Amino acid sequence: MEIDVRTIQIPTERLLLRPWMDGDLEDYYAFASVPIVGEMAGWKGPESLEAAQVFLRKDWFRRECLAIYHQADRKVVGSFGLHESWAAKDAKYRQLVSVDFGFALHPDYWGMGLAAEAVRAVAAFVFKYMDVDMTTCDHFVENVQSKRVIEKCGFVYEREMTVYSEELGRGFDKVCYVMKR
Repeated sequence: MEIDVRTIQIPTERLLLRPWMDGDLEDYYAFASVPIVGEMAGWKGPESLEAAQVFLRKDWFRRECLAIYHQADRKVVGSFGLHESWAAKDAKYRQLVSVDFGFALHPDYWGMGLAAEAVRAVAAFVFKYMDVDMTTCDHFVENVQSKRVIEKCGFVYEREMTVYSEELGRGFDKVCYVMKR
């Protein structure tokens, strides 16, 4: 499935999920450079504003990731990715069109229900407006915050697998979930 979110805007009660803009650089750096944010998802955050700018301009990032804009605070507080799903290569699910969700929030915004609000809104959007039969989502075993969000939003446990992060130089056990239309 070809994914391109560059024209999508999804409003919620407190958020606007929208394409990234060059003016989001400082907000992106503010959350992505916090070590725990990327490590919980298997990536290393930018070490400088310049490195953040290079990453923010990557074509794949612009095509697959939405900014999570907090309307009251008038700033980007996270990122929401729609990526190719592992289910596309799985015999059990390959006949279904699927997309994988990934999300990251600045720790100052954890525990407020914002991630669940974003997940529910994006799920509703992809099932209504995109040719998607199923969404997938996963979390590393240690990431209990994401586990709560994923389960609260109605994803169903599918399996566990191990993945290797070249960026962090180590493997992670992750728990995979599915949500069908």
